[in-house]
Amino acid sequence: MADYETRTRRFTRAEYERLIDLGVFQPGEAIELIGGELMVAEPQGAPHYTAIRKTAKALEAAFGPGWEVRTEGPIGLDDESEPEPDVAVVPGAPEDYARAHPSRAALTVEVAESSLALDRVRKGSLYARAGLPDYWVLNLVDRVLEVYRGPVPDSAAPFGWRYARSEVLDASAGVTPLAAPGSSIPVWQLLP
Repeated sequence: MADYETRTRRFTRAEYERLIDLGVFQPGEAIELIGGELMVAEPQGAPHYTAIRKTAKALEAAFGPGWEVRTEGPIGLDDESEPEPDVAVVPGAPEDYARAHPSRAALTVEVAESSLALDRVRKGSLYARAGLPDYWVLNLVDRVLEVYRGPVPDSAAPFGWRYARSEVLDASAGVTPLAAPGSSIPVWQLLP
């Protein structure tokens, strides 16, 4: 009997969006396109959803007018990735994205429990490759905010990039978004 090498099928963003248009996925199905692979997103328990809403409200207050705070909305990073970060801050207003998803975010936030390793390494590398300057992981396991900044090439990273700087902030600390330097957000305001 001959050996058969198992292969996977990679998708482009255009193919993924066509599958959505055709109704292949059920409404509300938590699927993301990450580096050409379809991935099922982390299930949302009450603390996860509460953290998303609290983070969105805090970022709306910190950024103010001229910025759109999106929750679980697609970001078209490149031809093979359309992640749906838990929270992303993009310039403009909702109507600016009526015909196409934003391709860049000033700040991207993932809320993590079971997906902590994936969010730190794989998604971190993906966001760094796209040049997103400010990436936060709200770590619900340890009740801290992990702040990643300064994308740099790294051939050992999953997507060839990583963040050069990281900082772990506990609930008593404050964080200032790069794109809203006049604002400081207490980390406790983001936690459920």
